[in-house]
Amino acid sequence: MSTQFNLNENHTNLTETHGKVKVTDLLNRLNEEKKIEKKRNLALGVAAVSAVTVFGIILTI
Repeated sequence: MSTQFNLNENHTNLTETHGKVKVTDLLNRLNEEKKIEKKRNLALGVAAVSAVTVFGIILTI
């Protein structure tokens, strides 16, 4: 939800510039979103590997 909130703030800032959109601002926002997505994917991958490892340990006991 915080990402959606930030996007709404950025959208408001873009419309306040009298209809002009800066390409560099859009690229910076795109790069930030990619970084956030990479972190989420990494966390999800670590959680999946951990779950499989714990399940394997439980099966061996």
